[in-house]
Amino acid sequence: MSLWDNFAMVSVQHSVANTSGDASLPDLLAEGLGPTERAQIAQAVDWAQSVYTGHVLGSGEGVWQHALGMALIAVSLRLDVDARLAALLFAVGEGGQHDIEQIEARFGAPVARLVEGLSKLNRLRMLSRPAPNATAADLQVQTETLRKMVLAMAEDLRVILLRLASRVQTLRFFTENREQVREDIARESIDLFAPLANRLGVWQLKWELEDLSFRFLEPDTYKRVAKMLDERRVEREAFIADAIERLRSALEAEGIKAEIYGRPKHIFSIYNKMRAKHLDFEQVYDVRALRVLVDDISDCYGVLSHVHSLWTPIANEFDDYIRKPKGNNYQSLHTAVRAADGRALEVQIRTHDMHKHAELGVAAHWRYKEGATKADGDYDEKIALLRQLLSWRDEVTDVAEWEEHTRRAALDDTIYVVTPQGRVLDLAAGATPIDFAYRLHTDLGHRCRGAKVDGVMVPLDTPLSNGQVVEIITTKIGGPSRDWLNPQLGYLVTSNARAKVRRWFVQQEEEETASQGRAIVMRELQRAGQTQANLDELAGKLNFKETQNFFIAVGRGDVSARQIHNALQVETTPAEQPDLVIGERRAAESADGILIVGVGQLLTQLARCCKPVPPDPIKGFVTRGRGVSIHRADCRSYLNIAHRHPERIVPADWGGIKLPAPGTRSEVYPVDIAIEANDRSGLLRDISDVFSRDKFNVIGVNTVSRGPRAYMRFTVEVASVELVQRILQQVSEVEGVVSARRC
Repeated sequence: MSLWDNFAMVSVQHSVANTSGDASLPDLLAEGLGPTERAQIAQAVDWAQSVYTGHVLGSGEGVWQHALGMALIAVSLRLDVDARLAALLFAVGEGGQHDIEQIEARFGAPVARLVEGLSKLNRLRMLSRPAPNATAADLQVQTETLRKMVLAMAEDLRVILLRLASRVQTLRFFTENREQVREDIARESIDLFAPLANRLGVWQLKWELEDLSFRFLEPDTYKRVAKMLDERRVEREAFIADAIERLRSALEAEGIKAEIYGRPKHIFSIYNKMRAKHLDFEQVYDVRALRVLVDDISDCYGVLSHVHSLWTPIANEFDDYIRKPKGNNYQSLHTAVRAADGRALEVQIRTHDMHKHAELGVAAHWRYKEGATKADGDYDEKIALLRQLLSWRDEVTDVAEWEEHTRRAALDDTIYVVTPQGRVLDLAAGATPIDFAYRLHTDLGHRCRGAKVDGVMVPLDTPLSNGQVVEIITTKIGGPSRDWLNPQLGYLVTSNARAKVRRWFVQQEEEETASQGRAIVMRELQRAGQTQANLDELAGKLNFKETQNFFIAVGRGDVSARQIHNALQVETTPAEQPDLVIGERRAAESADGILIVGVGQLLTQLARCCKPVPPDPIKGFVTRGRGVSIHRADCRSYLNIAHRHPERIVPADWGGIKLPAPGTRSEVYPVDIAIEANDRSGLLRDISDVFSRDKFNVIGVNTVSRGPRAYMRFTVEVASVELVQRILQQVSEVEGVVSARRC
């Protein structure tokens, strides 16, 4: 009777309430072990049964039945006594009156560590459930990160093997209890656990995880492929028997000792090939397959030669995984041939050691002697290498990137932690909650003030470990502390987080410097009587493209007050350039309308700083090359330049300009109107309605809100001061307006 037949018998006959009387059970679980280990197994069986009585898992399976199934799978993987004991006791520590310390006292620290490791991995079950709004790409990334996290969490690879065994046992339970089947567990098995088994090279578990999950996820397709296999079973078995006999005779004639048998068919792999390559069932080569086991590598290639001489090789269907192993260190020769009647046959050729690794993966490297609990040195090195490389090699194609990841893996410098929402993040080993916060979002890191790890408040310099759930506590406002940049205090480990903290302080310093620079600029503008000066143009005159950079330079002292004053002089003296440059045509009209006392026809222009409108009292200022600039008599800029250059002041009057009759339009002039109001929804619309109702043309708008107040500046074209007064009166009547004045 095979091991799996034994398992079926045991799982059915040994109920939770009555298994202690079966004397063969400890012998079955202690297969390949010595008398001392058998006694430990017997003790664990009795204790586990007494603890598990009446307890059921979330899947509906009895805890004892599950533990027994796990232990039997551990036997099939030829794991040591500690792993088998951990399988039996996997849930003992979950009981209220039992804990890990009791397991350690009864069976030793190695068994206790394995059980504790299983408990940690069990906590990952909910994390692998897909988020409601997750895309296919998100799910793929999350699943891949979870695989790496599982590998990283297991200090001992036997923990992962036992976790895989646990999931296989759950799926087996579902086959006998269809009403308990949960699609999410099947999906998790095929997306997470089967690829893990593949990476570890444990083919024995991989194919069972895939086939059983596929059976539950797509039952109709599973049945259809299974039916096609079953319909051709007799014909296929006869074909395989004939092929075995032909190949055996040929090898015996050459003196090659080989074990030949038909390779079992896995429904999920057949379905995947049909789907990926768009093949019909008859076109799948490995539906009929042989496996040949020999003693050494040279015999592998000798067998390959005989296979190709007996049957016709199929082009592009040969793979040499001996010279170029797969990422999980799998080695074998694969070829496909065609018989005389046209039927295809796949042949796998490998040594017995290669086969052992292919079926058991890393489990094949665990060799134990009586009383020993560690692998031999050579095998221990292989396991360490696998742990370093398995989570990277399959994903990395670029050589330079592969070398970088190999270096990182060799240093074992990555941990995986979890957000409260189940998102898995990778961080450098030793990373703290602050590193975690910055890894999530820069603003979250800036506002981090505390952290909970697995629901417990911890200091912000606490190093995180694999699998921990981290929750960040924030403040609404604020920023990082300079202490975080002190390496001796240990708040930050990752260079990315440190760079973000430094950038924040640089930005804060720049903002403070810019604020100081703005104050200096505004003070100089007040002194020069140029408070309405265009700051962008002023910055441009001093060769700054951005006004903010101009303020920073002033705040740092790179631009002096004298330089600002000189730039303002250049702006004021020759230009006082108006928003409305009248131009040649309007110059003639203005020359007729604006009287410049003592001067003939000259080009005149309205100053932009005060925007005079008839019948405002006005004065003229003779500029260099731009004619006469017309200012309001009370203009602060005019008063300032008149004080400095009184010899260039000329009297001016509106002369023959006539004010427009009601309902008519004449020459228009731009006027700035400043409005302060209580901010509300629709305020801007209501004020704009005032201008549109009287058909005033608005040529400029600037609004800003500070708290509950809104500050607005409109530039409106009007024909006279009287119209400005009327606009101000109407705007003042709008709901919420506090004040309206001409600038």
